[in-house]
Amino acid sequence: RLFAGLGAALLLGAGWYGLHLRDAGDAVRYVTAEVLRADMVVTVTATGTIEPTNLVEISSELSGTLSSVRVDFNDPVEVGTVLATLDTTKLEAQVKIAEASLDAAIARVAVAEAGLENARQKYEAARDLDSQGFTPHQTFLTQRAAFRSAQAELQSAQADRALAEANLDLAQAELGKACICSPIKGVVLDRAVDPGQIVAASLAAPVLFTVAEDLSQMDLQVAIDEADIGRVGLGNRASFTVDAYDDRRFPAEISELRFSPETIDGVVTYKAVLSIDNSDMALRPGMTATADITVAEIVDALTVPNAALRYAPPREAVPGEEEEERSGLLGMLIPDRNDADLEGDDKTLWILEEGQAREIAVRAGASDGRVTQILEGEIGPGTRVITDQTGG
Repeated sequence: RLFAGLGAALLLGAGWYGLHLRDAGDAVRYVTAEVLRADMVVTVTATGTIEPTNLVEISSELSGTLSSVRVDFNDPVEVGTVLATLDTTKLEAQVKIAEASLDAAIARVAVAEAGLENARQKYEAARDLDSQGFTPHQTFLTQRAAFRSAQAELQSAQADRALAEANLDLAQAELGKACICSPIKGVVLDRAVDPGQIVAASLAAPVLFTVAEDLSQMDLQVAIDEADIGRVGLGNRASFTVDAYDDRRFPAEISELRFSPETIDGVVTYKAVLSIDNSDMALRPGMTATADITVAEIVDALTVPNAALRYAPPREAVPGEEEEERSGLLGMLIPDRNDADLEGDDKTLWILEEGQAREIAVRAGASDGRVTQILEGEIGPGTRVITDQTGG
């Protein structure tokens, strides 16, 4: 009996100790943060690529064989610099043919002018004699017809000369196109041809050279999500990083916002162009960049952590509500608490006053991703807002 009594006492003591520990473990402990006044910088993040301000792809209007290529990758070029030339044997022959045709047309004009002068003199003489009655009237009519025919022949010869001049201009223009020249001052980024290669421009003009204008001034083209485009504007300052320089941030500024949308996999974005000063030539075309665009700067804002706006206490059980009873070890390991009931409301905050949680209404403003500005509400600097809880 003595041992039985001691065993019962030990069981009662263990049960009381376990219940005491469970009650102590179930006590609610709130995690809080202090409301602060601080300066806020609100940014929008976007990714894109660095591109030259002006990129020109140079092709050939003519088909033919390249007789020479005079530039290579990274070579600086000026306006009119010869990049390559086509074989001009056929084109030069066409120019000579056009020159000969023009010479013949000029000669025909001279002959026509002489014939017109002769016909004019005969016509005027016949007119005078006819007026005096010395010659038959038919003679006068014949000379007048010959004069008008000479005028027409001169006009035809002049038209032939104009046509020959146009043909010569065309042949010379074609010869000029045999010289593939740079239209801008810049740097050769790509060369896709070699001497002796045949260029076929009949269907689609091939890109022979890619020339970028002044690389000291470039653009960063980024995709702005449709949810953020309303906050971004021309002149917004930004900074960006590239993989080549992990510890460096480059400044930029939005110079263009395009209205045309771009939809990829159902995501709508709008292109923004940021101007870059690349005087040190550290950046190169095609680099991928991540930009943080400053859309608002708020001085002395009343801020709370974003977690405080997401916090809400667990929903209390409603009397009579059916619940699955938990008991024993299972009930201790799995508390009766629904995490889905912890969704916060960005229009309310929970503050801690004398150990008790109290809900207050607030009006939230801008957020930088970590903290949110509070525009209205019964809080001030130093107020403790609840961000989470343990136990309960």
